[in-house]
Amino acid sequence: MIDDSQLDLLIAEVSDRHGYDFGGYSRASFKRRIERLYQLDAFPDFATFLTKIKTDADYFRHFVEEITVNVTEMFRDPTFYKVLREEILPAVGTKPFIRIWHAGCSTGQEVYSMAILLHELGLLHKAIIYATDINHSVLEAARKGVFPLRLMKEYAENYRNSGGKNDFSDYYTANYGLAKFDEKLSGKMVFSQHSLVSDHSFNEFDLILCRNVLIYFDKELQDRALQLFDDSLARLGYLALGTKETLKYTSVQKNYEQFRKEKIWKKLH
Repeated sequence: MIDDSQLDLLIAEVSDRHGYDFGGYSRASFKRRIERLYQLDAFPDFATFLTKIKTDADYFRHFVEEITVNVTEMFRDPTFYKVLREEILPAVGTKPFIRIWHAGCSTGQEVYSMAILLHELGLLHKAIIYATDINHSVLEAARKGVFPLRLMKEYAENYRNSGGKNDFSDYYTANYGLAKFDEKLSGKMVFSQHSLVSDHSFNEFDLILCRNVLIYFDKELQDRALQLFDDSLARLGYLALGTKETLKYTSVQKNYEQFRKEKIWKKLH
C-alpha cells in the first residue's frame, strides 16, 4: 500500500514533470485509484512505480487514463435532457450564435447527445460545442464518435425518455459491433485538452456543462473550477452540474439563481 508521504511525493513529481496537478483531487478517491494501478501493474516497490511515471511517456499516458474517472452515457439522466430540450436550449437559441462548453467530456457521449438535441431544435447550424478533458485518450475516442453497438439500446431508451421522437438509429451507422455517429454532428464540435485545475478561460459561453466531475475535487479545487466557469459564462447563460453537485455555499453562488430543482443555474450578473 502507498502511504500519505509517498502520495504527496507522487503528486509533486507529476506536477513538476508533466504539469498535471492532482493535488486538489479528493484524497481518498485519488489514493484508491493510485493503489489499484500500483497493484494491477505489479510494481515491486514505490520507487520503481514513481520512476516509471516520471520517465516513461507512454506509461504516464496510461497513468492518466487510469487515474481520471471516465463514466458517461448518452442522454444520461433523461429528465435533465428533457429540461435542456424544452426550456434551456430554446432560451439560448434566441441568440445569433450559440457557444456550449462540455468540461470533462470524457469519451463524448454527452457531447453527441447535445448535438442531437441542437439538431432536432433546428439550432445545430448556428452552434459550436467545445468539448474538453484532461485525458488525451478519451478525447481521441470522443473525436471519432464511435461507441459499442451493444450500448445503443440503452442510449435509445434514454433518448426517448428525454423527449426524443425520431428513430435513434438514424443518427449512427452500425458496423462490426460498433456505432459510428453522423459527421454532421461531430462537424460542430471542437475537442481540446484542458485542465480545470491549471488552465484558464478560453471563450465566453451561453451554456457550460460539467456533470459529475467536481465530486472528485476537494473544496478548494471545486471553488477554483466554479470561478473558472463563472469567468467563462455570459450573463444570463446557464451552468449545469451533476446530481450530487451544487453552487450552494460557494463564492459564486450570489451570481446565480437555480433553475427550479434541476442542477442548472442561470447567471444573473
